Amino acid sequence: MSVFAARYARAFADVVGQFGENETGGAAAVEKQLNAFLAAWDESPELREVFGDPSVPVVQKVAVVDALKAKLHFAPHVRNFLAVLIEHDRITAVHEIVAEYHKELQERLGIHHAEIVTARELNADDKAALVEKIGKLVHGKVDPTFTLDKSILGGVVVKIGSTVYDGSVAGRFERLREELSN
Repeated sequence: MSVFAARYARAFADVVGQFGENETGGAAAVEKQLNAFLAAWDESPELREVFGDPSVPVVQKVAVVDALKAKLHFAPHVRNFLAVLIEHDRITAVHEIVAEYHKELQERLGIHHAEIVTARELNADDKAALVEKIGKLVHGKVDPTFTLDKSILGGVVVKIGSTVYDGSVAGRFERLREELSN
């Protein structure tokens, strides 16, 4: 993550937060609008080329955003956000900035992304119970991502941000080995 991406993300989250959850300017609507822009960005090499070309004047690039605004029904602050990225020559990092925006928004809403690694596939009830326990641990909501890794032998490893909770059998063996070698 680059420092500038986090700065743009925080600033945009501040702007979106001012709109509450109204129809066109709230976080849910902005999410859809940003996803629509990213889809257009990913599907069109010509669009990426125009925005990335330093010889194309900023005014023309913003005019392209204005055309997209009309077609994709952007809220004014989404259009302005994209225009700021263009004016500061950061539009080519739009994926990174939007990803940081999503993280910032989830943090503000008290939602913690948890990477959960298990040795076996869990059923829906087991997943729900585990997510509930993790929610109590972090005192908030949890947005889980589950992955399988048979090398942990059993148990679970949970990563939230930079914190890792290792309750795996392999992790216990490793800690025991370290204790015995001291």
